[in-house]
Amino acid sequence: MNQRINQKLLVCVCLFALGAQVFADSLPDASIDIYEEKYFYAEKALDAGDYVKAEKLLRTLAEQGYAQAQFKLGLIYALGNGVPQDYKEAVKWHRLAAEQGLGNAQFNLGVMYDQGNGVPQDYKEAVKWYLLAAGHGIAEAQDNLGLMYSNGQGVPQEYTEAVKWHRLAAEQNFPSAQTNLGTKYYLGQGVTQDFHMAVGWWRRAERGNSKAQFNLGLMYDLGKGVSQEYKEALKWYRLAAEQGHASAQLNLGVMYGNGQGVPKNHVLAYMWAYIATTNDASSKIQKLSTEVLSLVARQMKSNQIAEARELAGKCISNKFKGC
Repeated sequence: MNQRINQKLLVCVCLFALGAQVFADSLPDASIDIYEEKYFYAEKALDAGDYVKAEKLLRTLAEQGYAQAQFKLGLIYALGNGVPQDYKEAVKWHRLAAEQGLGNAQFNLGVMYDQGNGVPQDYKEAVKWYLLAAGHGIAEAQDNLGLMYSNGQGVPQEYTEAVKWHRLAAEQNFPSAQTNLGTKYYLGQGVTQDFHMAVGWWRRAERGNSKAQFNLGLMYDLGKGVSQEYKEALKWYRLAAEQGHASAQLNLGVMYGNGQGVPKNHVLAYMWAYIATTNDASSKIQKLSTEVLSLVARQMKSNQIAEARELAGKCISNKFKGC
């Protein structure tokens, strides 16, 4: 069985900056100490999960023009914490904070336009707010700008410009940007194709990043930018698979089926392919996993298939850990 998934990673990163730094230079000049004291109690309420109290305190401050409170109030409505989720209300408060120059609010407003949450989807407007946020050095905004230039959304498609923004974020050790920059080197988009550079950036991104881990597994599997080493490929696929990466799960199944880097085991091959098909409804994964399952099943007895499905169920229940 020589079936292999060779698809490279396609990424789209659009995140709310929940844990991001709030910039003090956006504060109003008047009554800062009073605002800060009230904001301190609002933050304590948020930390305690008392969103009703937090919303009340934040709204009072937000209506007085305090940018940090406007930003956090927008987050509460965007996430539906203690209030009904309301993207239009989130946009309203993010915009007020963004217009005062608060970088995180500018980024989140860009995300809202990018995704069409609370506003009509408008990539040009998203780019506008991402650019402002990127000026504050916010890595997520820089990375998203790279994606916008890669995809030609709101700007002309320009890979050199995409690489520039991905690199700025990657140099801040933002894993998604490091993964995306590695992909640019792999594909030769905006830079000279260089598999060694691709591997280097994916290695920097790999800690906890399933996409980078999967890509590293693929490179060792195919021997691109590194010596072909099936055991090393298996290691990276497993790390990504344990985080729910369906392509890594499927490739693990293929490696068990072929006996590459591990003794051949049809039960485990079927198990991982079955997990992948239940984990990702995309037509590509469904087609490939169905083919793998069919190939492996021909070499199995009915009790082995039943065992593989039982193991898959346990693995899924354990969130792919210890499978």
